[in-house]
Amino acid sequence: MKTCMNKVLFSFGHGYSARALARRLLPRDWRIYGTTRDAAKAETLRSEGVIPLLWDEDDLGPALNEATHLLSSVGPDEGGDPVLARHKNAIADIAPRLEWAGYLSTTGVYGDHQGAWVDETTPLTPSTRRGKLRVAAEAEWQAIPDLPLHVFRLAGIYGPGRGPFAKVRQGTARRIIKPGQVFSRIHVDDIAQVLDASIHAPCPGTTYNLCDDDPAPPQDVLEHAAKLLGVAPPPAVPFEEADLSPMARSFYAESKRVSNERIKAELGVELIHPDYRSGLAALFAAEDRA
Repeated sequence: MKTCMNKVLFSFGHGYSARALARRLLPRDWRIYGTTRDAAKAETLRSEGVIPLLWDEDDLGPALNEATHLLSSVGPDEGGDPVLARHKNAIADIAPRLEWAGYLSTTGVYGDHQGAWVDETTPLTPSTRRGKLRVAAEAEWQAIPDLPLHVFRLAGIYGPGRGPFAKVRQGTARRIIKPGQVFSRIHVDDIAQVLDASIHAPCPGTTYNLCDDDPAPPQDVLEHAAKLLGVAPPPAVPFEEADLSPMARSFYAESKRVSNERIKAELGVELIHPDYRSGLAALFAAEDRA
């Protein structure tokens, strides 16, 4: 891919997924500004080639005015979208000049479909408070005039540092069994390649589901991780008996299979890891080399 000169990405909440995107863009001479609340993380970002900005201390205005592209990975809270609460007017001012903007949302906006398939045309009927806040945040971003916005609804994210191997090795993993429960998931490298593909083929107003080809019960993923490690599968625990946090339990309130056909048909994406078996194999191989 050709080097992109004079491209500037402003990344609100420059976290796990945004850092994966940065690893693709920086070798092509992009300038990337990334916000964080953590001074120690700011130094890590600097070492990766990103220009860090501290959310509560730095003036974000000059960097925002340089931006040709904008990404927000910041989730909403009870007060709404924190980025728009503080910077909505500044974003609206630069919106007509931006080539691309992306908002990272979640497939939780679709709610529970009892294992049935959903796609980007499925009505948004979230059953959790977290999902309802996301629907409101999507709408607020979409309402900014002239913003070339793309909404990316992410399934469960995994990748380096976010795989199941540590818990399986430590013996703390549990296979939570809830009949009929399936989740979709996405490797962080595939998130990065989808965002990259969208940046190079903008279609403002479009929403994309980001997930792999194989929605699966969570216990199958843990069992496969144990197989790769050559250990016995983690103990099975019925959902009703599982000691789960309210947050973890809320994930089991919704079951659906998420379609990724749009990223393939419209962005020409060929997934690096089309299923959890491919993704876990890559993580296992990387850990083995480390």
